[in-house]
Amino acid sequence: MTVFNLNKAHYPVTVLGRGRRIGIWFQGCSIHCTGCVSQDTWDHHGGARIAVDDLLEWCKAVSASDRLDGITLSGGEPFEQPDALLALLEQLVLWRRQQSLDFDILCYSGFPYRRLAEQFSQHLKLIDILCPEPYVGKLASPLLWRGSPNQPLLDMTKRGTQALVGLESTASTRGFQVDVRDGRIWFIGIPDRGDMARMEALVHSRGMSLRGVSWNL
Repeated sequence: MTVFNLNKAHYPVTVLGRGRRIGIWFQGCSIHCTGCVSQDTWDHHGGARIAVDDLLEWCKAVSASDRLDGITLSGGEPFEQPDALLALLEQLVLWRRQQSLDFDILCYSGFPYRRLAEQFSQHLKLIDILCPEPYVGKLASPLLWRGSPNQPLLDMTKRGTQALVGLESTASTRGFQVDVRDGRIWFIGIPDRGDMARMEALVHSRGMSLRGVSWNL
């Protein structure tokens, strides 16, 4: 049984890929991009330990009565838990094939594509859309689903190509979701430059404050 460190999982996610998606965030990242808004995912010893089998059962349960258009894997850095990532990808693809489902798998990584292609070719065969390369805050731009323009969206399969059809026509549409859980507020998505500071200022203007924010730990 493969067990890994999970930061969080959420359904539905509508801002990191097409349609209604399951979002899975791996815990642990050694890249530490300047300006990262998810610094809570950096600690490799944080998060919760979960079996890949149990996570898959959760995916099946939350999407059983609704449309599932895709699954987005992020973090943290998924490829820093390569065995768990491969096991999860294999099970997701098997589930999709056995149930004749039509969801795509999009995976984010802060590693350069060249490194991923050299070290993780087996993983890449199971990913439909890959968004590699580290976030560069000084290059921030309003590209859909990406934090900086050096991060491409690579269609790795025919399914990925189909999922990206017409993408440029919606490239100016961005946003993020808010989820309240276990006494915490989760922001899901890729904010534009200055969004989080503006949010803190708005909260402060209403007599409240945000503590332990993930973009300024």
